[in-house]
Formats: sequence, C-alpha cells, structure tokens
Amino acid sequence: MSSFRRLSVLAITAAAATVISTTGPAQADVQSLRGRGTVDVRLIGLNDLHGNLEPPTGSSGRVTLADGTTVNAGGAAYNATHIKNLQKEVKNSVIVGQGDLIGASPLVSALFHDEPTIEVLNKIGMKTTAAGNHEFDEGYKELLRIQRGGCHPTDGCQFRDRYEGARFPILGANVTNAKTGLPALPPFWVEIRDGIPIGFIGMPLKDVPILVDPHGIQEIRFGDEIKAANRYANFLDAIGVKSIVLLVHQGDQVTTPGGGPNACNVAPQNPGSYIAANVSPKIDAVLSGHSHQHYNCVIKDPAGNPRPFIEGLAFGRELSVLDLKIDRRTRDVIRGETKAENKIVTRTVTPDPDVQAVIDLAKQKVAPIANKPVGTIAEDIVRLQNAAGESPLGNLIADAQLEATKSNGAVLALMNPGGVRQDLVYKDSKGEGDGVVTFEEAAAVQPFNNILQTVTLTGTDLKNVLEQQFTAARTFVLQSSAGLKYTWSASAPFGSKVSGITLNGVAVDPKASYRVTINSFLQGGGDGFSEFIKGTNVTGGGIDLDAFVAWLGAHPGEKAPATDRITQIP
Repeated sequence: MSSFRRLSVLAITAAAATVISTTGPAQADVQSLRGRGTVDVRLIGLNDLHGNLEPPTGSSGRVTLADGTTVNAGGAAYNATHIKNLQKEVKNSVIVGQGDLIGASPLVSALFHDEPTIEVLNKIGMKTTAAGNHEFDEGYKELLRIQRGGCHPTDGCQFRDRYEGARFPILGANVTNAKTGLPALPPFWVEIRDGIPIGFIGMPLKDVPILVDPHGIQEIRFGDEIKAANRYANFLDAIGVKSIVLLVHQGDQVTTPGGGPNACNVAPQNPGSYIAANVSPKIDAVLSGHSHQHYNCVIKDPAGNPRPFIEGLAFGRELSVLDLKIDRRTRDVIRGETKAENKIVTRTVTPDPDVQAVIDLAKQKVAPIANKPVGTIAEDIVRLQNAAGESPLGNLIADAQLEATKSNGAVLALMNPGGVRQDLVYKDSKGEGDGVVTFEEAAAVQPFNNILQTVTLTGTDLKNVLEQQFTAARTFVLQSSAGLKYTWSASAPFGSKVSGITLNGVAVDPKASYRVTINSFLQGGGDGFSEFIKGTNVTGGGIDLDAFVAWLGAHPGEKAPATDRITQIP
C-alpha cells in the first residue's frame, strides 16, 4: 500500500475509532465525569512559506501595520519560536499549512530540492498541509518523493546522507488519478485533541495546470474546490467528525490597501471568498493561501452561520491563529466563540536553536555557490508593477532573456510576472551592502530554472497573447523586452483591449512572423496563455537564471529600467 493511501486509511480509522469509542457505556461514564463542557483548540496556520528559511529581505521581509508603519518579519527560526510561544498559551494546538510551503524557494532551500524546508517543518511539528501549486513545480512524482522520502533521482542526497520525507500528510482533496479517478493525494486528515476529532480537508486551487509545467502533472487531474470540499465534509460528518476545517490554497487580492494584518479588505466574489461562502455548512473555518495577502474575515456559510476566512502574509511573515471552542456533547465547533488573528512573526524573539542549526547547515553547504558575486546594481530594482502592469525588474529580466536568445532569431521576449519572486536590493534589511548581487540573490529573483524557448508567432498571435492578459478573473500583464510597446484600455471589452502594438517603432504586421522568447512554463500554456502553444519552430535556449546572471555580469552598476513600454488608458 502506498504511503499516501496508508495515511488516508489511518485518518479514517482514527476518526471511526473515535466514533466507536465515544458511544459506548465506558465513554458515557467518562463524559458524565467531565460534564458537558467544551474543549479549546488552537489552530496555527502557515501559508506560502516558499522555502524562506532565512529572514526575507526588502519589502518581502516587512509587514505594514494599520497605521502605515512597518515591522521586519519572517525567518523560519523566528517562526519556530513564535509557534512554541503560541502553543504554551493553550493546552491543545494543531499546526497546519495552506500550501506553497515549498517551491519558488531561495537557493538555501532550492538547491537541495527543498529538503531543508521539509526538515524544518518536521521540527516545528507540522501536522498536515494542503498542497499548493508550487508543490507541483517539479512534478507529481517529485511531490511523492518529498512526502515519502528517498534521494532525488538525479541529484541524489545532497543535504543529508538520507532524506526521510515529510512526517505530515500533504493533502489534495481535489487531485485525482487521470486514469482511475481515485485520489492521487490524501484528501483529509484527522487530529484528536482531548478525545475530540478535528478533520482537516486540504487542497490546491483547481487552476494548478495553468500554473506549473504541464509535463510534470500529466497523470493527475485537478477538480473543483467546492465539490471536493463538500464531498469530504459529508464523509467526515458521516463517520462522526463534526469539527471540520478547510485548508485551501486559493485566496483573495486585497481590494483596498492598508488596514494591517487583520483587516478584511476583500471582495465577495474573489476566488477565495467565493469558496469560503459556498462550501458546506459542515465546515467550520477556512484557512487560505496563494494570494500572498493578509486578511481576517468572517463570512456566512450557505446556512447563514458565520465562519472565519483568513490568510497570513507570505514568506513566513505571519501566522494565522484560530482559537476554536468545541462542544463536548456535539463535538462541533461553537461558531460564535471562534477567535481568529494574524500574528506577526517578529524578529524580536530568540531564534529557535534547533531550526537555526538546520538553516546554518544549509547555508554552509550552499555558501560556495551562493556567495559568488555575479554583478552590481546602482539602486534597488523592484518587481512591484505600476498601474499599466510593468515592473522595472520584470523589464530587466525580459531584456536579459532577449539578449540570451538573439542567436535563435529572437526579436522580443515576454516574461510572466509570477516568475519574478524577489526584489534586487542595493542594501539589505540591516542597511548594509554595496550593490553587489550574489548568485543567491539572483536565484531568489528567478528560482524556477525554466528553459528559455524561442517560438515563431504571427502578429495576430502576438495580439491574441496580449489580449489574454485580461480576463474577468484577473489582469496578468506580461513583462516585455525593450522595443515592444503597446496600449491597453481598462474600459474596452475583453478581446479588444490592446492597440498600437509596435516593435522598435514599427507597427506589428498581423500577417508577419516574429521570433518571440518565452520560458518553458509559458510555452506550455502556463498562467492561462494558451496562445503560446500555437508557436512554431521552437528553439531551446538556456536556463532563465543563467540568462539573468549573464546580463548582470555584462552590465555592472545596472539601474532600474524605465517603465515606459506599456501604456494604460481608461
């Protein structure tokens, strides 16, 4: 029996055993002794860590408070201390995750296929987590290895002599085998506190296939989040698990900036809010992830009862803490007594020594590669996009990719903004630095190791690609290399938003052919850009990170490129 199936069977058995054990005469005597009181359980949620073992730098390492001031936050050793402190305050606690705990990680974790991050999560006592889209970055088979253990099939065991795997189940209630329709990941997990079973249903968002390389997930399918959540909520309820929590890697963008960690600045029809409002009333709380935002909301379920909907800020800067009060007689959560709060992971506490030892070992092993200087910058080059969708760092990366593939005939390059993961900062969080960019810092910007590919698109194809940036669900503006310019209208109908496309000052001809460089993720239709699949005469290039490093080395004292390639009009 596979370890995934064994985990699911153990969860079902534990829950069923609880049902049996709480209905017999002996248990009735215990209940009479205890009275019909309540059980307090604290949930401590972590989402979108992305292997940030060291304290993240720049804006990625700060939390903005309601008054506009900022606090430095994050770092796995600080996380561990805060978690221990939160646990000391209560008798019963459960540490859970909402996905993307690994993947798109800094070099200190990524170089070892995130094995150091899993070791840290084991040490802090993670009990279960939802899979996120980034858990599938290296494919389904690699996720199985991450769960079960064993050395990497290509690189072997580089971090430790052996890799033992995750001691917690990685859940995917909506992930099924493409051939059989059976669960490809365990759909739920049950923890028992003071004799009360608590069920955790976990899952990634249904759109994983457009967010990762499709070649690595061919054997599995991703279904609707609400249908999957309801299916397993009904199952858990039927076997006597009445306290049920959803861990879903789908969240919301904040509609109004400010408000701090515990504001609820999200729209009702955002993807995460929609799930939180429509999943079964049997689910008592929804912990979310994916959007890298923070919010703390109360949303009514389909029966009109309130339940928390919460997400903490990414990269380990916040922990989502839910205090549940469970009725011993019904074994269900008393909704009105639930308290939820996003707690900031400040760096004012003592780092946990056991976790810090893991981080130090990873830093030691990665140092010869990580500390190598690859270029210099004259100022911060950030990934924050302007109103038109451009970012200085996105433009720089697109320029680097075009330069690296001119030998393939490339005349322009387009980069997905989700692949730009960190700012390039002149000085670190301590105010130190001289603009030197190390390989580790460059790898933190581009951690996916995608292959550059140059394809032939017609002018019409290019126009269609640019139109696919705008849908009812999202605006997702590709970062373009110098020479490509166009205008888009916010009020124009979908499919007709883009106009005035020029390349090096010349209008793009709908019938002409253009050699366009993209990464392998986009070439497979990633981020919903299915028009790229139409590209012909595919010519492979190098790794995207190599192109970026080469550009930095060839342009010492690099400054932030101007963001004047895309124009937005009302």
